Amino acid sequence: MNKVPSVDLKDFLSDDPARKQKFIDEIGKAYEDIGFVALKGHFLSDELIDDLYSEIKKFFNLPQEIKDQYEIEGIGGQRGYTSFGKEHAKGRKEGDLKEFWHFGQYVEDNPKLEKEYPPNVAVKELPKFNEVGKETYKQLEKTAKYVLRALALHLDLEETYFDKYIKNGNSILRPIHYPPIITEPKNAVRAAAHGDINLITLLMGAQGRGLQVQNHEGEWIDAIAEPDELMINVGDMLSRHTNNKLKSTIHQVINPPKELWGTSRYSVPFFMHPISDMPLDVLDNCVDNEHPKLYEDITAGEFLHERLIELGLIKV
Repeated sequence: MNKVPSVDLKDFLSDDPARKQKFIDEIGKAYEDIGFVALKGHFLSDELIDDLYSEIKKFFNLPQEIKDQYEIEGIGGQRGYTSFGKEHAKGRKEGDLKEFWHFGQYVEDNPKLEKEYPPNVAVKELPKFNEVGKETYKQLEKTAKYVLRALALHLDLEETYFDKYIKNGNSILRPIHYPPIITEPKNAVRAAAHGDINLITLLMGAQGRGLQVQNHEGEWIDAIAEPDELMINVGDMLSRHTNNKLKSTIHQVINPPKELWGTSRYSVPFFMHPISDMPLDVLDNCVDNEHPKLYEDITAGEFLHERLIELGLIKV
């Protein structure tokens, strides 16, 4: 596998059973082989995408002292601003060469979860930033729901198996700014090699070289989306839940060639998380004599807490 496959969500949403099954087979095979697909037919309009990039550029161009006011201590970076170099990959000391913002869930009809999640942080200087962020969050969450429905069918589960776990889930929308590189980075890259924590990640902004995916042979492959595509990958929670049948693939964002150091890069991943009490126990139909159970039982909330400590975002 030396190329990320492309699929079209319109096939899954069509009334044609053959087209729907084609999508299920294609995405299932891609996630078993390399853990990434490029997806057309999502719910983001061109206008919404343009508005989002316009607003996030305005935010990251604000004076540093204003951005710093939105960095909230004590919540592991789950909402608001995280300044440059704060986050590092598991097992790395060097901070990644990025700053980012977090939009979180807009909880509906669930007071318990409203108390559990930190509230979203509103940027008072940019009212449209907050509105556009919320709408992007909703459309990516909707796209993710149908991707997970296809995967449920691929795994011989009921189609809406994941729905109850992702409604009001602990998902995060993260606009990232990789600033221009001023001096030779000492052993640091824009985002060091890592796997994602969550169920699936939907990435906006993978047009152009930078994102790389590691295949089964350990080779790094460029993952470049077309202008109308999202890059969507399996996270560790889903890989664990399926006993590694679906692959959470190591990926990285490399530094650009030196002649492009003076340019910013923006990308916007949506990390689809379930509610914290979702059991991530290995699915029975992913265990057999050839594939013994690889993981102990754990909830999504417990697993997330462990990983945030490893990333340096929660101090113990």
